[in-house]
Amino acid sequence: MATRTPGRIKLPSNVTDLLELANKIYEKHQADGAASPLNAQQDYDWSMEGPKISPCLTNHNKAEEAMKVAERFYKERDNDLPAIRAIVQNSAQLLKSVYAKNPKVLGDYGFVVDDTKKVKKS
Repeated sequence: MATRTPGRIKLPSNVTDLLELANKIYEKHQADGAASPLNAQQDYDWSMEGPKISPCLTNHNKAEEAMKVAERFYKERDNDLPAIRAIVQNSAQLLKSVYAKNPKVLGDYGFVVDDTKKVKKS
């Protein structure tokens, strides 16, 4: 007697793979026409959802490309950021020493000056 396996189905977790699978299912569903067993679905209709696959895949590919461009911009930004952070910190320290008696003047440079007294933690 042959042993029957439950035939577990693994759905892709990768968006691209999922959309490609959906497209294959939709193409097979269209090829089968009225005889397609997928017409028996109650909650979803391939004639409504199927046409959404191609634009969804296009949007996904555009988003992936934009993400690569964004990564490049972030990398370029990160190259310059340490020097900018350092010059801002040094400028704050210099201005604070220049205007030691009136640190509120640093607000003219865009700094946020908090002159409230620290409350001791109990």
